[in-house]
Amino acid sequence: MSVETTNKDLDKKDYTGVNEYIKKVLSMIEKDEITKEDAEWITRETVDGFREHVNPGFLDYRKSVTKDKQFAAVEWSDSGSCFKDVNGKEYIDCLGGFGIYNVGHRNPKVMKAVTDQLSRQALHSQDLLDPLRAMLAKILAEITPGDLKYSFFVNSGTESIEAALKLAKMYSDRTTFIATTRAFHGKSLGSLSATAKGVFRKPFLPMIQGFRHIPFGDIEMMRKTFGSCALVGEDVNAVILEPIQGEGGVMLPPDGYLKEVRALCDEFGALLIFDEVQTGMGRTGTMFAADGYDVVPDILCLAKAFGGGIMPAGAVVATEEVFRSLFPNPFMHTTTFGGNPLACAAAIATINVLIEEKLPERSAEVGEYLLGKLRNVAENFPEQVLEIRGKGLLIGVEFHTDEIGYEVSKGLFDNGVLVAGTLVNSKTFRIEPPLTISIEEVDKVVETFKLVLEKLNTN
Repeated sequence: MSVETTNKDLDKKDYTGVNEYIKKVLSMIEKDEITKEDAEWITRETVDGFREHVNPGFLDYRKSVTKDKQFAAVEWSDSGSCFKDVNGKEYIDCLGGFGIYNVGHRNPKVMKAVTDQLSRQALHSQDLLDPLRAMLAKILAEITPGDLKYSFFVNSGTESIEAALKLAKMYSDRTTFIATTRAFHGKSLGSLSATAKGVFRKPFLPMIQGFRHIPFGDIEMMRKTFGSCALVGEDVNAVILEPIQGEGGVMLPPDGYLKEVRALCDEFGALLIFDEVQTGMGRTGTMFAADGYDVVPDILCLAKAFGGGIMPAGAVVATEEVFRSLFPNPFMHTTTFGGNPLACAAAIATINVLIEEKLPERSAEVGEYLLGKLRNVAENFPEQVLEIRGKGLLIGVEFHTDEIGYEVSKGLFDNGVLVAGTLVNSKTFRIEPPLTISIEEVDKVVETFKLVLEKLNTN
């Protein structure tokens, strides 16, 4: 078949039907209010679309989907600490997009910064110097711990980990990385090599070489691993840690552990990478978890809440000593959309909100209040609840079994509270609401938690 014939055949494709569908979707997007009929159509199209064109597995995973998979709670709008589904039911968001809504849903300052920038320029040319990237980097140098100075901007947490690992490799010819069990650092091949969850790793083995995993919190095992690696000529390049493990179940480090890790890295000439994708931006009661533990890493990874819940955005911030390996050729690691003007505007406004509204401090205060209230409830249900732990507004509720955890998270959802518990892994669910959550909303979450446990206890 000739090229001309092929092109003619392609030209004959009729897009009329799909374009009519597109126009209907766009008409839904522009509506301020939707009707009951609109809601039914949106729900049906969403469920069918996931089944036929996204991934039917999500219909088994989402606790908002009925057993016959014909109905689901479909989110449609949000503001403050809540969001609504297409039928107008409101939910208190204690999942927070796994930690992206630190400054609240659709924070007006962040929205304004992004729309103001959008009215002038959305993306950069890639050739001229873009001002907001420079300004955001300067701001980060001011607010991050110690002598962290240079920033590389990305679109997601996984990308920030990839950049950090490559930066560490550029800095040193050492090839060994130490990560910890239960760690989660992302799912691209590089970040997945640091991630510890076998179910995510096994289908993609072998991973990137050189990663060793040791138990989180075990400083003696880490010391022995450093020593063993040195003895066999496979010296450690870097240790990568979440200061508090999020996906792993909100696992807090033992007292003094992070400082001891820092000392070991210094002793053996290795770098320390903190993955603060989830713990950063005020989540744990200080601007960064590193601040709360008084430890300065060589490389700091940020994302999730970095874009204010408006834009996908992340950053890797490093010391000049580490970052200078990229000075001779800054194109050794690049990204088309990372550090774009809209993302930078969102991040700058987010930092402004965190500082002016004292949200890290608020996270510490409200988190302590919520933690105490939840523990008071849990004392009456020892056969269901194993432990409640957390720091700031990153809280983990651990149950005796996955089944109990799922039933509680489902019960909370049915009563208008969304937590990070799923059918896949519910033994521990996370509570990480916007740092702007009101005390009244916190009290309602606690009351609902008690109600669900009481109902579960009587069944």
